[in-house]
Amino acid sequence: MAALAPLPPLPPLPPQFKSIQHHLRTAQEHDKRDPVVAYYCRLYAMQTGMKIDSKTPECRKFLSKLMDQLEALKKQLGDNEAVTQEIVGSAHLENYALKMFLYADNEDRAGRFHKNMIKSFYTASLLIDVITVFGELTDENVKHRKYARWKATYIHNCLKNGETPQAGPVGIEEDNGVTSNTIQPTPQTIPAIDPALFNTVSQGDIRLTPEDFARAQKYCKYAGSALQYEDVSTAVQNLQKALKLLTTGRE
Repeated sequence: MAALAPLPPLPPLPPQFKSIQHHLRTAQEHDKRDPVVAYYCRLYAMQTGMKIDSKTPECRKFLSKLMDQLEALKKQLGDNEAVTQEIVGSAHLENYALKMFLYADNEDRAGRFHKNMIKSFYTASLLIDVITVFGELTDENVKHRKYARWKATYIHNCLKNGETPQAGPVGIEEDNGVTSNTIQPTPQTIPAIDPALFNTVSQGDIRLTPEDFARAQKYCKYAGSALQYEDVSTAVQNLQKALKLLTTGRE
């Protein structure tokens, strides 16, 4: 993809928008690396900023300039399907966030603690925030965001204080501030499988749309992601959804 032209500059960030400053920084960092990610980070910042304060003069000015950036970026991206089709954009963003999360998680489990892995954990959590522009997060994404944010903070504080962090999922700060015991695998309840799915044959009059294929791919991706964390239940549920969609044309 050709390099993007410079975007219109933004005015200073109003104090009211402090909560979106890291999302905007992530957008800037991805302008050349992955413009689609940069676009959706700005879109998230825009939508969130509108909810926070769209009336104060300095906020209105900032949002107006941010809108200019969004329009310029969208124009440059042209007919990129990840921008013109939400389902493609959602899958692109989720894949990117998951790769970043898995990189940091693998480094963590191997006991390799450094600034890049801390930043990867934190950026992954920010990108999961951004995924909300497409709707509600899956339970899996909510867990990934909480864990990534906690890990980034925990490892950063350990290194700052000259301590050696514990590798892997050793525990997590719960909402009441108490650290849970070491995370242990728990017996999993496998969801009941519809017997009809064993005999599924695509009906001749079923015509699947490009959106149907994209949704089926998304369910398969969710299943693959769940297996990364040995979450058999979620994997089976998503594979069943994909199979039903492909054989009946319905979800």
